[in-house]
Amino acid sequence: MTQNLTAIAKDNMIRISPIKLNLMVNSIVNLKVSSAVNQLKFSQKRISKTILKVLNAAIANAENNKQLDIDKLFVKEVYVGKSLRMKRWRPRAKGRAASIIKPFSNMTIIVEERSELKKEKK
Repeated sequence: MTQNLTAIAKDNMIRISPIKLNLMVNSIVNLKVSSAVNQLKFSQKRISKTILKVLNAAIANAENNKQLDIDKLFVKEVYVGKSLRMKRWRPRAKGRAASIIKPFSNMTIIVEERSELKKEKK
């Protein structure tokens, strides 16, 4: 195969912890793109809108840059990693302070054109 059948989209500054983001994105891996979009649209989680934006960017990259067929696209892989951590302080009793860590995450979505769904191990 001389043609690369994958497309990538990234977001480097997502304001959520990597653990929470990883729980959400693992639900869309190995799904057809249309069903992954539907699952994210009707999700109650706040971060699903950001994941949907990155997924739509990956779909647009596949269609416009690689000329792949949208109907045959699947979510191949999703990577989640740590980014910066904002450090804030909260006043406490007796003149003390407590630290508040506000984590950010990275996310990479890779979509692939397949003719059929691969068998999953259960």
